[in-house]
Amino acid sequence: MNYLTLAVLLCGLLSLSNASCGYKIMEPGATHCQDDVDKTWHAVGATWRNSKCMDCNCRSCSAPANTATDIICSQCCTGYFTPTRFPNDCVKVFDPEACKYVVHKRNDPSVLCPVR
Repeated sequence: MNYLTLAVLLCGLLSLSNASCGYKIMEPGATHCQDDVDKTWHAVGATWRNSKCMDCNCRSCSAPANTATDIICSQCCTGYFTPTRFPNDCVKVFDPEACKYVVHKRNDPSVLCPVR
């Protein structure tokens, strides 16, 4: 029942933000988190950026009162801003190496556009 309450609470909190995040509770007794994208393992306390430009962490979460073992949680959120308000003669292009969008003129990529 405590897991269900935690899941409902987290789903409600995620809807209040613009970030795209994923949250996962690891199996009881886990000492590492697995990145679902890259399939790499990370120790508790680690932070990393995966190949899909998601900023992730592996940490100990609050354990329910009736459990003796800490619960390990993994969370990954988009590590970049997605521009939405810019001039009509501009286009946004994602740079996967830099993990960011670049907004430039449609007909001249060398001219950057303002983002509001």
